[in-house]
Amino acid sequence: MTRRILVIGGGAAGFFGAISCATANPRDRVTILEAGAAVLSKVRISGGGRCNVTHHCFDPALLVQHYPRGGKALRGAFSRFQPQDTIAWFEARGVKLKTEADGRIFPVTDDSETIIDCLVQEATALGIRIRTHAAVKDIAKVGSQFHVTIAQQAQPLVGDRILLATGSSAQGYRLAAQLGHRIIPPVPSLFTFQIEDPLLQERSGLSVPAVQATLKLPQQPPLTQTGAILVTHWGFSGPVVLKLSAWGARALAAHNYRGILGINWLPHLSLPQIQGELAACRSHTPKRAIANHCPFPLPRRLWNYWTTTLGIPPEQTWAHLSKKQLLALAEVLHRGTFAIAGKGSFKEEFVTCGGVALKEVDFKTMASRCCEGLFLAGEILDIDGVTGGFNLQSAWTTGWIAGQGLAGGSTGTLSAAASTATLA
Repeated sequence: MTRRILVIGGGAAGFFGAISCATANPRDRVTILEAGAAVLSKVRISGGGRCNVTHHCFDPALLVQHYPRGGKALRGAFSRFQPQDTIAWFEARGVKLKTEADGRIFPVTDDSETIIDCLVQEATALGIRIRTHAAVKDIAKVGSQFHVTIAQQAQPLVGDRILLATGSSAQGYRLAAQLGHRIIPPVPSLFTFQIEDPLLQERSGLSVPAVQATLKLPQQPPLTQTGAILVTHWGFSGPVVLKLSAWGARALAAHNYRGILGINWLPHLSLPQIQGELAACRSHTPKRAIANHCPFPLPRRLWNYWTTTLGIPPEQTWAHLSKKQLLALAEVLHRGTFAIAGKGSFKEEFVTCGGVALKEVDFKTMASRCCEGLFLAGEILDIDGVTGGFNLQSAWTTGWIAGQGLAGGSTGTLSAAASTATLA
């Protein structure tokens, strides 16, 4: 039986869903409808334009721990299509990938166009029709069919099944709600912290590879993460800040992005050990200027920030470091605090927390439990991951499963090799 499949949204989840469907059932006529001028726009900017395809984490039980929302629902989904399958799928089509030290996986070309070209070529080879500038204004269910109204087109398109993969688009949420779904209000996730401290901002570009950061908000349990931090001209960024923003997305939104950030700059040392190192400098290098001699593996300009903020003159030597100054230095190194004055952005890689309630979707097929013939995938769902390729992986996974569901294919468990063979 030939069915008309309409995929609304030309992003990663929509493309992968369309390809999965057309592969599983070549008789289906699949059309991708993209509102913008180009498809796969988020893929293009992912990883700073290099495309962070996925992450080197192949255990579904560990993989789901990188999703502040949606991890439980994705547990079974990742047993069917996970990073190993993503890697195998792209490499089977001639795209060579590489794994970096932090586990992120990129094409060896370091160019997102490599991934985009692969997806577009695959879709074209499968006979999938791709329409840009095709903004969907309305969807009406007429019997078992969907009548899809497109801007500046008199006659609606008729589809037998629909995949909604519109990302964080407000229009996509509206369409899902129109078809019976409850939308959990979206708020930003993965963003940087604004710190109104000109002296800190002068140190823009400095980074520390491993700190322990704690987010403190009124009437909320503290959130703690570890990782690299980056000083920017507006405050703080880096993996540890992005992880805190993701896990604390809703609480931060509720508090208007105001809170306290605590940073342990030397998590491998206890407070007494830090005090001991400072006391040793006072004993062993008494004639050296404190501002010019940092006894820890930290950037000198960052060390100067602390000595300046604590009022230690540039010419003061270690011999003249008072007990009060020593304790104050140890304190800011062990648990320095900064007032969060707002949120910044994470380049252009905007990720949201919120979307279609997950209980309303069957994750064995990604079929709607509210509207027969409707499937959902990608960021339109209340799923978001931390930085590192996890958001794209959830798009590949939910898109692949949705495509199988659209085609009426098997929903059984597949190994990496079996799923690759199916898609090949």
